[in-house]
This record gives sequence, C-alpha cells and structure tokens, in this order.
Amino acid sequence: MEKVYINRSNILTPFGLSVETNWEQLVLGNSAVSKIDSFGHLKNFYAGQIDENIFRNIKNQIINNEKYTRLEIIGIYSLFQIVDKSKINSRTGFVLSTTKGNINQISNSLEEASIPLFAKKIADYFGFETEPIVISNACVSGVLAVNIAKRFIEMDFFDDVYVLALDELTDFVLTGFNSFQAMDFEQCKPFDKDRKGVNLGEAAACVYISKEKTNNSFQIVGEATINDANHISGPSRTGEGLVLSIEHALKEANITSNKIDYISAHGTATLYNDEMETIAFNRLEMQNVPTNSLKAYFGHTLGASGLLELVLAMKQAQENLVLKSLNYTELGTSVEQNITKENLNKEINYILKTSSGFGGSNAVIILKKVEND
Repeated sequence: MEKVYINRSNILTPFGLSVETNWEQLVLGNSAVSKIDSFGHLKNFYAGQIDENIFRNIKNQIINNEKYTRLEIIGIYSLFQIVDKSKINSRTGFVLSTTKGNINQISNSLEEASIPLFAKKIADYFGFETEPIVISNACVSGVLAVNIAKRFIEMDFFDDVYVLALDELTDFVLTGFNSFQAMDFEQCKPFDKDRKGVNLGEAAACVYISKEKTNNSFQIVGEATINDANHISGPSRTGEGLVLSIEHALKEANITSNKIDYISAHGTATLYNDEMETIAFNRLEMQNVPTNSLKAYFGHTLGASGLLELVLAMKQAQENLVLKSLNYTELGTSVEQNITKENLNKEINYILKTSSGFGGSNAVIILKKVEND
C-alpha cells in the first residue's frame, strides 16, 4: 500500500493567521473563546469569533474580494499559505470539509447557500483542475476529509491532495445548538465534572497530503470511519462506533493501543460525548494515555474542528509537549481517563485523533511522526 504523508499545514483562528501564532497562545494557556454580548437571537454567551480587524486584514489580501463571502475569504486566505499553484495539475485533488458552509446566505437564495458552489468558488480561485470533493458529515467532517484524501491517493486517483476545513459562527448554528440545550453559557469544561455543554467557534484549517516524505512530515498509518447509528444527535452510550473505528485504524497501522503516545479527543464538554469517549478509550485499555480536548481554546468549530485539532496535534508532537485540557479540574466521567491538567513534556511518536458527531458518526486517524533525514 502506498505510504501517504501530511507535509504542510496552516490554521486561521481568532488567535491569528498561522500555526506558530496559535501555538504561542496555547502554550500560555490562553483561550480564544470570549464573552459575546449579542449575536443573532442569542445574548451573553461565550464563543470563539474571528476579530473584525483580522478579517479586514485578510480580505484586503484577496484578489477581487468583493466576489467572495466572509467564509470563502477566510478559507482562501488559509489555503493560500500552503498552496503551490505552479504544481496544481490534473492529478491534484481538492477536498473541502464543512458542516454548514455559506448557510448565512440562505436568506438570499438557496443557490448562494449551496455547499458545492461554495467549494467550487474556492477551487477556482486556486485553479484546481479537478472537481472539488465535499465532505459534510456533521462534526467528523474534518477528520473524515483527511481520511478520504488519503484513500484517493492510495487508489492512485490523485498524486497529492489539498484539504480545507472551515465553518463560521452563524445565528442558524447557534440557535440550533441552543435548542438542543447543548450549550454552556459560561466557558466550556471538557471532561470536567461541572461541564454543561459546548461553546461554539469559527476557524479554518488546511493540510497538503502526498506520497512524498519531507522534513516534519507525518505519515497517515491508520484511519477509519464507522457510524453506530445510535440516535439523530446522541452518541452510543457504550462508544460502539468509536471503539470499532479505533480498532480498525490500529489494525491498519499494525500497532496495538499501547503504542499511542497522545490522544487528541473530540471532547465537546457535553455530558454524553465526553462520557462516551472515555468509555471507548477504556474498552481499548487507553485510559492512561495523555488525553486532551482543545475545545475550550477555540470553541467547537464544527467541520473545521477535526482538522484544526489534528494540525495542532502534529505541532504538539513536533514539540513533544501535550497541552493541558483547558478548564479541566476534576474528572466527570464514570471511568478513568488521563486528562492533562498541565502542559506535559512527553515524547510523541504516535497520535490518535478522534472525532464524533450527530447521527452516531465517528472518524479517527492515527499519525506517525517521521524522523527528519
């Protein structure tokens, strides 16, 4: 089977426009989640929102920016940092992950809210010759997009693939999560005994995937996506789909669970998600593996979350530093899990990234750090 590597990455969040800028804030334990007085139908809640000054700076650097929506500009700018236009050809793929895309445009017309149109506009900006592949499967979309890109390369459909994941704060999404009574109106606390629900956020993240190994590459050694078909919004109480996904990924990677050095969990801070994840990890005897959630740093960025957190998992591995799970004080799940309370210096070679979403969807990926030549 062809080896596949993640070679380049970038993220755009309320912290700023690069992995390094974000990393500086994360190491200090700062959060991009802040109090928002009013947004659409909601008042006095916490979320991660990209500052208007940052957005104006981005917009001014995009050619013909009046043609693009706010979210399209955020995505184009993020991807622009890693794209080599001169090497895009008929063997280069483009995969876009989003949960809601331009849902804000639905009041204008259904066409303007179309996700395929949204993907095509971004693809055309860079001159991709192939049709964009859209992954929109709840909150597993970001991880699933990378898994799909890897499979296309293995099948020799593409030589290389750019993956972009993005979502923005909208009244539609905020009121939807609020109607589920899944939001915490204070700062969220993943895995903590006092957790009440999610904070939402917005971000873009992108990676370049190919057959070639470069310095600071990560090999995708295993992945899987399994739906437990449990409920329209609630996960399996026994973590069935997540357990099966991890088992399949471990089998493909040809390693056992004790080889995993760090788990980047989905960790939404809802009662059921965090409980389900820890049960799944325990079933696979991974309760002692250092585990964190980045949701309290950025909020839940929906279709961007899995890829955003994967990029930062790679950064943690490069630095051999597991970030603390922000706002975590005392375990609030029925089984034990090694949730990091402080930044932890640790050699990281194998990463497990998990993601779970509405409809019982689960997607996982295992990365191996590649030693530089």
